[in-house]
Amino acid sequence: MSAQGIGAAVARKEDPRFLVGRGTYTDDINRPGQSHAFILRSPYAHAAVSAIDASAARAAPGVIAVLTGQDVAADKVGGIPCGWLVHSKDGTPMVEPPHPMLAVERVRHVGDPVALVIAETKAQAKAAAQLVEVTYDELPVIASTAGAVKDGAPLVWDQAKNNVCFHWALGDQAATDAAFAKAAHKVAIDLVNNRLIPNAMEPRAAIGEHDPISGDFTLYTTSQNPHLTRLLLGAFVLGIPEHKLRVVAPDVGGGFGSKIFHYAEEALVTWAARKVGRPVKWTAERSESFMSDAQGRDHVTHAELALDAEGHFLGLRIDTIANLGAYLSTFSTCVPTYLHGTLWAGCYKTPAIYGEVRAVFTNTVPVDAYRGAGRPEATYLLERLIDKAARELGMDQVEIRRKNFIPPDAFPYQTPVALMYDIGDYGATLDVALEKSGWADAPKRKAEAAARGKLRGIGISTYLEACGIAPSAVVGSLGARAGLFEYGQVRVHPTGSITVYTGSHSHGQGHETAFAQIVNSYLGVPIDQIEVVHGDTSKIGFGMGTYGSRSAAVGGTAIVKALDKVIAKAKRIAAHLLEASTADIVFENGQFKVAGTDKQKSFGEVALAAYVPHNYPHEELEPGLDESAFYDPKNFTYPAGCHIVEVEVDPETGVVTVESVTAADDVGIVINPMLVDGQLHGGLAQGIGQALLENAVYDEYGQLVTGSYMNYCMPRASDLPSFNVGFHVTPCTHNPLGVKGCGEMGTIGVTPAVVNAVIDALAPYGVKHLDMPLTPEKVWRAIQSAKAQG
Repeated sequence: MSAQGIGAAVARKEDPRFLVGRGTYTDDINRPGQSHAFILRSPYAHAAVSAIDASAARAAPGVIAVLTGQDVAADKVGGIPCGWLVHSKDGTPMVEPPHPMLAVERVRHVGDPVALVIAETKAQAKAAAQLVEVTYDELPVIASTAGAVKDGAPLVWDQAKNNVCFHWALGDQAATDAAFAKAAHKVAIDLVNNRLIPNAMEPRAAIGEHDPISGDFTLYTTSQNPHLTRLLLGAFVLGIPEHKLRVVAPDVGGGFGSKIFHYAEEALVTWAARKVGRPVKWTAERSESFMSDAQGRDHVTHAELALDAEGHFLGLRIDTIANLGAYLSTFSTCVPTYLHGTLWAGCYKTPAIYGEVRAVFTNTVPVDAYRGAGRPEATYLLERLIDKAARELGMDQVEIRRKNFIPPDAFPYQTPVALMYDIGDYGATLDVALEKSGWADAPKRKAEAAARGKLRGIGISTYLEACGIAPSAVVGSLGARAGLFEYGQVRVHPTGSITVYTGSHSHGQGHETAFAQIVNSYLGVPIDQIEVVHGDTSKIGFGMGTYGSRSAAVGGTAIVKALDKVIAKAKRIAAHLLEASTADIVFENGQFKVAGTDKQKSFGEVALAAYVPHNYPHEELEPGLDESAFYDPKNFTYPAGCHIVEVEVDPETGVVTVESVTAADDVGIVINPMLVDGQLHGGLAQGIGQALLENAVYDEYGQLVTGSYMNYCMPRASDLPSFNVGFHVTPCTHNPLGVKGCGEMGTIGVTPAVVNAVIDALAPYGVKHLDMPLTPEKVWRAIQSAKAQG
């Protein structure tokens, strides 16, 4: 292994600029002649807009323009499109209502944009926005996920009966019914997967610019997916050719999925820049982020598991209501369906599975992918249901899982819910976690805690996720309105240094390091001579961005395919220089050698020959050494693992303390252990946050009760223990790197393990289930209720 190549714990190349404050985020960018925008948002969850009087605002100091939905409509600008079409189980397409940039006639959630105020300064724009007089006529509100489908519930959209966008199903209903009919045991659970607010460190921001001479637009934005934003904004909103729109996503301070999507604010500033003839800049305030960033999770589920007398799984039934919010966000429709239902099998050999999902509109902020995106919801329902089954059947939580694992010799394994897993060894990661967590000694620790008056519990979760969503032909047949390939370009410079262009986008993952390590492993070039460029559609041919833990598996493989082309061409150049046959040239340790001789040329010498072609095979090759490749995966990748959590509960206060977290994961080949640890640690923190602390709460009027950090509780360092991590590797079989993905595993595996641990601690009181978050009040009330019942 190279000291800087694949497998090495190389320090992040990008960190020095961030550590000294020299990162370039969207809000750091200021364009010549720039104006500033503030968005007036609806204070009501549902209301008719009968009048907007902006005369006072237009007369306010510094104001350049006040634009409303009527201005958007007059310019015939399109609405924000949804990127995935889902059909109901009866074959009818989903209800797809319009999503205007600025509300026209009606607002449908608190925070819905109503007017765009543009001024010389942000303070002037904000002050003028308070002068815009909007006449609202309040309408009935539905903010409850489960309540949305009840008869008589207020309708968010008249065309969506019972607020249902689609009623989707997956699996074999008849086979599942038959499995339940012959089952010795049936276990059921009702649970809520609580709504979360992403809260990336950097709020969203956007700057729109228009050149009236060329007609070109430029958008600087906080995006995980600049090429998709260009496609949707150019083709569907502005109605311009893609080459007339440049999208730049510079350094991005976290995303967690919330910056994948194309947002109205991006479209607004780009359209407005042409309207006012000046660049227009908008940066969200944190309170805006709470009411405008796409939120996550929010499922209400009933699940049932059928088992035989020995505890083997026979069948699984699921009925879920998934909240979409007021509008369809870019990928919102695929999250509770193809990124969720296809994971109902987990790592288990359940022979029959059938589930239905009703996706509903509510008068709340749109819901879309949040770190894990459907996979955490699937894992949570499975792992809570399995734990409940173990308790009801008197089985050990470890053994019920082990006996139902898909065995290593069963791969490739076709699940009952569409996916085919290529490889895995779930018992191996389970064994690593059991050993590292000291599972066997847990009873001693429980006894010691009891002696101190505390309740100690231990919980386990064995999970599987699907990453690098693909291939394009398959997802296209399932409703995706974009391809899911990736692009990579490797440009070798005359002196042998390298520039890599990738369609993946880094917003904290460490791509500039990991991709340089891949190049180092293939070409032997030191990583300080390798530059990685991303985030600018004018520099990169195309790309599909970063989400779903796809960067290494899909983006990295595209780079490898380009590297293969570079090496193949370089071998031909080297063969000419060494007066040998190309078939006799071997490339290793940065040297092109003639096999069986001491004749060789360095990579740098060959690169120079490519650009100074005095001695060159001109009849065979064109000069230069610059290759690109697209990669469309054959399948998902399937990371898996086991997470074990121990907690202590104070029965007097209900306070839950996380004492230990052990994570044993199989992410395939590890490019950089330090980067993987960082991704895992961050995901674990977020997963624990969902289990114990975070909850987006709307009241009956659609007001976001948890609209600030005063009442939306985020995990802090003091809430978390040091993490105990380990790995077991089964390389992915269908990409050359053998990688699977690591960005979301923490949020997928640890959340049910935390809840299982708390339920284990409360077992003496007979508590069987509590919905997240397990706040001190909720835990204390459960204990008091159990005591009152004797």
